[in-house]
Amino acid sequence: MVRFFYIYKKNLIFILKQFIRAALWLFCSDINVKNKHLLKNKNPLLIIANHPNSFLDAIIIGAQYKRPLNFLARGDAFTKKHHRFLLGLLKMIPIYRLREGKQYLHLNEYAFTESVRLIKKGESVLIFIEGNCTNSHTLHPFKKGTARIVEKLKEQNIYHQIHIVGIAYNQFMGIGKKVNLSISEFSFPTPLKSGKEKMEFNKAVFDTLTLNIFPPIQQTKINKTPLYYFHYLYYQLIRKITAQKTKGTVFYDSVLFSLLLFTYPLFLVLIFFILYIFSIPMTIIFGILLCIPILSKFTIDTI
Repeated sequence: MVRFFYIYKKNLIFILKQFIRAALWLFCSDINVKNKHLLKNKNPLLIIANHPNSFLDAIIIGAQYKRPLNFLARGDAFTKKHHRFLLGLLKMIPIYRLREGKQYLHLNEYAFTESVRLIKKGESVLIFIEGNCTNSHTLHPFKKGTARIVEKLKEQNIYHQIHIVGIAYNQFMGIGKKVNLSISEFSFPTPLKSGKEKMEFNKAVFDTLTLNIFPPIQQTKINKTPLYYFHYLYYQLIRKITAQKTKGTVFYDSVLFSLLLFTYPLFLVLIFFILYIFSIPMTIIFGILLCIPILSKFTIDTI
């Protein structure tokens, strides 16, 4: 039974990842990766990244790596039981901040211990070292979690590698964004036993991460083709719902992407039934449904 669940979960994650990659291909005009060869890394790995665009950062970084990633995610997303189950399937680990309440902070020891355990097993863990997201490419003061994980890895003499990932966007609101992803290998041989050593570690990460953040200068351009108007009412509805749900937060892009990810197939099903009602041959219907998302890609450009 345990083996069956493991295989089911592994296949589910693989299928979801391919689905997300296809959705990102439509959602973003371009995702440019520097040092792409590092995405094939198979060693025990800690990935340290900046955090300008909420959950979309994890989605994009996770989709680029060839291997499954474990993510440290903000703890308030795990408050409901079904949320914890779904996020667990997506290999997310809760980590709490003071704003979530002091009563939860003791649970962070689990996040650090679990991260070390996973890396010891040969897996990979992604952590956003700033801890907070502000829709900005300016780095903010680092939280203590990353240094704690590296400290524990060194204490237990666990072999691991570190990647520093800088992610940057040409805009934080809506489809057609251009994304730059820059990855570099990082090493810090000094033990992290003292506060001074941890500060030196954070300074070295800060310097490397700063060099890896390249905001694209291109602007998003929407070409108003017939397919633009074909999607207009659907997309405006999703945008309106997203704006209402995320008002005053930094979650607009991640919620917009999620809603499009799960509703766009339903939109295509609706088109299928409309064409079917008009007795369009099945081969033509499936041809149209295949062409719609592919050709829609060309309604978005950067200048």
